[in-house]
Amino acid sequence: MAKIKTGLGIDSHRFELKAIESRPFILGGVTWDDPLSLAGNSDADVVLHAITDAISSITGKTIIGAQADSLCSSGITDSREYLKLALKDLAPYAITHIAIALECLRPKIDPKVPKMRASVAELLEIPIEDVGITATSGEHLTDFGRGEGIYCTAIVTVASE
Repeated sequence: MAKIKTGLGIDSHRFELKAIESRPFILGGVTWDDPLSLAGNSDADVVLHAITDAISSITGKTIIGAQADSLCSSGITDSREYLKLALKDLAPYAITHIAIALECLRPKIDPKVPKMRASVAELLEIPIEDVGITATSGEHLTDFGRGEGIYCTAIVTVASE
């Protein structure tokens, strides 16, 4: 009988105006054409950070915070690398589904959902139909809903192989 676990991860970053030489604006491994970017030591991809934290909550091995800061100091700022570290510890489990929820006023998430789903599916090596992404402005009740940044929640479901 397969054992099933669920992991929860959250992350948020505030917006900053991009300088010409600054980092690109990336969500879910997809680069956006936007005059803003998210502030952070890494590429500040809140989607991949939340997924990494969700996997860490399953394995008990912290990546964001525990290892990401030292990786950033050594020049590794690509959030895909943090996710790869978390995935190394996932065995004997396999990801069966992931749900991602974003709260933000901008950018409009819906137009890029297909690209984001494909990117996340490729990174996690799971079928695209097992990746769900939703977005809301939260009725403008929070700083994220008022356009000051992006908040992401990720729920990862795994089963033992």
